[in-house]
Amino acid sequence: MRQYSADLTPPWKKPKPVPEVAAEPGLVVEEPGTGFCGAVIRCEAGTVTLEDRFGKHRVFPMEPRGFLLEGRVVTLVRPAPGGPARPTHTASGSVAVPGARARVARAGRIYVEGRHDAELVEKVWGDDLRIEGVVVEYLEGVDDLPSIVSEFAPGPDARLGVLVDHLVPGSKEWRIAQSVTSEHALVVGHPYIDVWEAVKPSSLGIDAWPRVPRGQDWKPGVCRALGWPENTGAAWQRILSGVHSYKDLEPELLGRVEELIDFVTAP
Repeated sequence: MRQYSADLTPPWKKPKPVPEVAAEPGLVVEEPGTGFCGAVIRCEAGTVTLEDRFGKHRVFPMEPRGFLLEGRVVTLVRPAPGGPARPTHTASGSVAVPGARARVARAGRIYVEGRHDAELVEKVWGDDLRIEGVVVEYLEGVDDLPSIVSEFAPGPDARLGVLVDHLVPGSKEWRIAQSVTSEHALVVGHPYIDVWEAVKPSSLGIDAWPRVPRGQDWKPGVCRALGWPENTGAAWQRILSGVHSYKDLEPELLGRVEELIDFVTAP
């Protein structure tokens, strides 16, 4: 005699199995019922807490087939005890997206004044910039900024953002920035003589950035005042090694870089 299964549901009506994915901290998923997308913060008592890019938290039940991962339906399960922890945020404070591929570079660009500025932006915002497809290039100085902007020819689909040192009213940098008139170019800056000062002294174990008398080169003057060898390259590496996240930078720089990223990536 033939043996029949007790389940008489036709095969085409049976739900297809979906993968089970460990809800590791930092994993980005979407809850399809609400459209809420965020990174896993924690799992407890059959629920998972997600945090979106704006810092808002939502708690959802970990039900079978309850989430989308990169557009695919998955079942979230609790991670195995002792599993590797993933970072939940990037150095800039944004929600991390583990395994995300870099986006194809946009036509728009962000220019920064100097190699040190570029290295600092890369260290803190590099992950965000790669996901957004924004390339950062550095200028040797701002004297030729108007001609550089003109040559770049910014437009609606190729915006240009520029970060300038010591951008205070009345300064040379201020006058040059004022001469850039394109509506698709944004020039912003911080008030410091050099981007070194945008790093919080406490992150370097010093009380304050020293005042360098007028007429002296600022960077060598800082090294002398702090008792560091007068090797500005080595001094910068010492400073950069003290920067681990946005918390090590002054708000005057943080706000300006975020403003440029928003401007260049705006639809």
